[in-house]
Amino acid sequence: MSKIAILSDIHANADALQQVLAVCESVGVDKYVSLGDIVGYNAEPQLCLHMVNDLNPIAMVRGNHDDYTALDDEEMEGFNPNARKAILWTRSQLTIEERRWVGAAPLRMTLPGMPMTFVHATLDSPNSWGYVFDAYHAIDNFSYQLTQLCFCGHSHVPVAFCKRPFAAGPMRGVEEVPDWVQINNALPGNFDQMDTFAVKLEPGCKYLFNIGSIGQPRNHDPRASFAVFDDTARIITRYAVPYDIASAQQKVLAAGLPERLANRLALGE
Repeated sequence: MSKIAILSDIHANADALQQVLAVCESVGVDKYVSLGDIVGYNAEPQLCLHMVNDLNPIAMVRGNHDDYTALDDEEMEGFNPNARKAILWTRSQLTIEERRWVGAAPLRMTLPGMPMTFVHATLDSPNSWGYVFDAYHAIDNFSYQLTQLCFCGHSHVPVAFCKRPFAAGPMRGVEEVPDWVQINNALPGNFDQMDTFAVKLEPGCKYLFNIGSIGQPRNHDPRASFAVFDDTARIITRYAVPYDIASAQQKVLAAGLPERLANRLALGE
């Protein structure tokens, strides 16, 4: 019996990761999973790599920023100019061994003996780096999901879907899980406190959870987002954790990375 923290899209933001790990310790997390994109965008890639490695994660998959960091591709087709600049800078900050390590993880992974699959983007085509934003995209993912639970990241926007058994029709029983994002007790826009979003797993249902991002959220909530699976209570809880955004911004600017990458941290976009 354990509590497993699922971390995604850290993106070299050590300030955010440190606060997330402090919460993990306080709630009794004993195992960790990384859904990829440990690097990119922000200013402390080497520190974040070592912090994740020190967690001895039980599962780890590769993200697109991890992939490009490991490669020597200068073009990086599909990346916007700011993301490309950040990857080129990140390569200069890491050793050859560190670049190989971050690029060595598989694209998807299922834990033996546990009903969980992990992928950075999508199960149906993980190396195409597609996104799951709505139930229609989730249907494709569920077609390839052989376990009860699947965790993904990549979009930086937390969202969850449930697939009920024996359902027919165009949606095939797939529906969004509102409790994954709905704030019940806090005022909208009050980002100075931590919020939690809990989902109790129903027997017979499959679930797809997008964790959101620790290092660069894009759901208009600048707090670091991650999740904890309590396999005894069968509850998955997402945490939205405040951290020192100004510190992370200052490091981005001091590194000479694009100003836009610093500004968006405070906006959650």
